[in-house]
Amino acid sequence: MDSDLPPNEPQSQPSAAAPPPFNSPPLNPPPPVISARQISPAPKKGRGWKIFALLLLGLLIVSVLLNATHFVNGLVDAGLSRVRPAGPKLEEMVLEDNDAHNKIAVIRVDGVISSELLDGYDMVEVIKEQLKRADDDDKVKAVVLKVNSPGGEVLASDEIYRLIADFQHDTGKPVVASMGSLAASGGYYISSPCRWIVANELTITGSIGVIMHGYNFRGLMDKVGVRPDVYKSGKFKDMLSPDRSLDEIPPEERAMVQGLIDETYAKFKSVVAEGRGRAHEKNKKDGQALSSDWESFADGRVVSSKQALKLGFVDELGNFDVAVERAMDLAGVDNANLIEYEQKHDLSDLFRMFGKSAAPALKIDLGVQLPKLQAGQLYFLAPTYVR
Repeated sequence: MDSDLPPNEPQSQPSAAAPPPFNSPPLNPPPPVISARQISPAPKKGRGWKIFALLLLGLLIVSVLLNATHFVNGLVDAGLSRVRPAGPKLEEMVLEDNDAHNKIAVIRVDGVISSELLDGYDMVEVIKEQLKRADDDDKVKAVVLKVNSPGGEVLASDEIYRLIADFQHDTGKPVVASMGSLAASGGYYISSPCRWIVANELTITGSIGVIMHGYNFRGLMDKVGVRPDVYKSGKFKDMLSPDRSLDEIPPEERAMVQGLIDETYAKFKSVVAEGRGRAHEKNKKDGQALSSDWESFADGRVVSSKQALKLGFVDELGNFDVAVERAMDLAGVDNANLIEYEQKHDLSDLFRMFGKSAAPALKIDLGVQLPKLQAGQLYFLAPTYVR
């Protein structure tokens, strides 16, 4: 067949590209398909950061509330143009409501008498504020001092004694001591200025005396090869040091220490004589006078309540109810409500305690409060509590 094209003329190329060979890969392959099994699960986040964040949020809220409390208190004080009184804040609680107009205030002295801070205030500060509240309230006609104490520090006991004596002298309101299971040494010291003393039939009291307690470690130090090296400005600068051998203690030092104890002991006996004498002068024949030989029993021994009654250390045997009846009788009232002043706390007190605490303390309750005796300090303390 003849062709219309001139000879030797090349044929024209086709306008469309020729399809690729069957086995060649596509120019734009589709994305690979990833199955669900190939996807690694995301790691679970811990809950520790959530707890930490909640703690931070709680601390922030407490801080804001504390600052707001202080700010509001400052505005109130500035608006009233007064200074907030120092000391513990007390709240009046009704122990027994007898539907009466008059009141009998109950003040408790429990445990070792100490100047150690409790809830930001020591025992002396709390009792001082309680007596002040009883003084300011005209409805309070008498005070019952509920004592259950083996004694304690000399200075703290003497300050409480003075507070009670001054309260009775300044207000004319009688204070009646109600002794619990133990009211010995310092516990009896603070009871002695009271207008009337009621002891339970099973009360242990007395223990009129002074003690100073300490340890000497020199023998143990010599056994382990430890010898103290002391430089002092005077002969008696290291008095009561626990690391001296007994032959290094001069007799003059022993005499001086004994002189301090004897002087404090004489103070104890004068407090008992004055307090019981003043009470008997007011009570007349109703109360008990000190016996002529009472000083013979003021040698540190404890006595029973019946012995104390014979010696004139107490006025009457009975329980707390008897003490309340006696307080109303001395105050000249027929009926009264029993109240108590309890220490209350707010956020500002919490902030105050945090500000004063250097480190948290761990306390273990053994069911009995043991005194923390410090070496070289004088104590009015019952002998069974000396460690």
